[in-house]
Amino acid sequence: MSKTVLVTGASGYVGGRLVPALLKDGVSIRCLARTPAKLDVAPWRGDVEVVEGEVGGDLKSAMQGIDTAIYLVHSIGQGENWAADEQRDAKNFATAAQEAGVKRIIYLGGLGQDTDELSVHLLSRHRVGELLKESGAEVVEFRAGVIIGSGSASFEMLRYLVEVLPVMVTPRWVSTKCQPLSIQDVISYLVEAVLADDNIAGIYEIGGPDVVSYAEMMTLYADVAGLPRRRLITVPFLTPGLSSHWVGLVTPVPVPLARELVESLVNEVTVASSKAKETFQTTPMPLELAISRAVAATEENRVPTTFSDADLIHFARTATDPEWSGGTVLKDVRTMTTSASAADIYNAVISIGGHKGWYSGEILWRIRGLLDQLVGGPGLRRGRQEKLSIGEPLDFWRVEDMIVDRRFRLHAEMRMPGDAWLTWDIEEGAGGSTITQTALFRPHGLSGRLYWYSVAPFHGFVFPGMLKGIIADAKQSS
Repeated sequence: MSKTVLVTGASGYVGGRLVPALLKDGVSIRCLARTPAKLDVAPWRGDVEVVEGEVGGDLKSAMQGIDTAIYLVHSIGQGENWAADEQRDAKNFATAAQEAGVKRIIYLGGLGQDTDELSVHLLSRHRVGELLKESGAEVVEFRAGVIIGSGSASFEMLRYLVEVLPVMVTPRWVSTKCQPLSIQDVISYLVEAVLADDNIAGIYEIGGPDVVSYAEMMTLYADVAGLPRRRLITVPFLTPGLSSHWVGLVTPVPVPLARELVESLVNEVTVASSKAKETFQTTPMPLELAISRAVAATEENRVPTTFSDADLIHFARTATDPEWSGGTVLKDVRTMTTSASAADIYNAVISIGGHKGWYSGEILWRIRGLLDQLVGGPGLRRGRQEKLSIGEPLDFWRVEDMIVDRRFRLHAEMRMPGDAWLTWDIEEGAGGSTITQTALFRPHGLSGRLYWYSVAPFHGFVFPGMLKGIIADAKQSS
């Protein structure tokens, strides 16, 4: 394609997923970034042009030769005057687009009817759309509510609240209606808008097929995630300020951001217009399917082929997402350097388990195996094959990944409230080799978190000894 598209907010939740989708369709992309280094971790960094700058600053070089500009930035919760800053930046962007002759601006804003008494957040979102129209360009404004996918602040609030709290004291806004939309469908709408040949200027309200209350969405998340049904106790005295501090205690979402989002939850955010359905080909998926995919797209594969499905890519956490996205992942990471070769270390690692044992804390491993058998798990009785391959059992683990002389990963099949992995990554250098041992645990509900912290003291004894034993075995082999 000959189109050159400017993407703002490429390091954000939506932008980080939109860029690779556009690249797949052959779109030439230029990213505007306040801190270009943030994009260095993105796998698509080498396929795009990056220009340093801010939407509120000098945009001449960023706008030069641009056909379509995508506006995905916001300032929500960033300082006391964030709404005024957000609108000033939008006006500056519109002026620069007009001077550069940009033909189309695509903007992702927020749902909510202009006739309602909207929150500061939603009012500002709508005002930004109005200011962008002053550019004289063809402005395509999408208005969305809760977006389902790792990285969305609204969805992460939902995820952490439901997973951590079996019983919730909730404010009245949990009965407010909303129309959640999957991140995959958001990306689909945006890509369609970029590729459209006709003039499609206008406001498009987008949402999934299900209209639910926040309480119903919490219940559905618990069902999909396999958690016991959550009990919600609604009280009238929880103000948005109190609610945001409560959310801040339970979730990793920053309190200033949580406050603005919570204040917006008093507004009903549902689709009142069929214009998007009449204009675009995208057919949004049901809420249950969207949540299922967001829950499934975890940071670590549960089986080797689970996440090769392209439909799950948008739901998974990306390299540019904030650290608190993607759900809780608890880790024990230990690294050591040795003179042994990568091959010797790898051979020591893949010989673990079975009659040889686990190098450290053998009595603890045996006790854990017996306890697992008592609750119906495999325990340690399966042992191991002499020569391992992907998919084979190893005591109460299963081999999930093997890269000769580089990586060995096990996925736990013991009974526990969560998913666990044990991984060894090996890197050979000029003076020896470095081995990184990572125990990773994705807890399932509150019981999963309690489980991890109850066994953490034993980790402090077992894991260092295991790594030292592997290195000692590797040195002896060499």
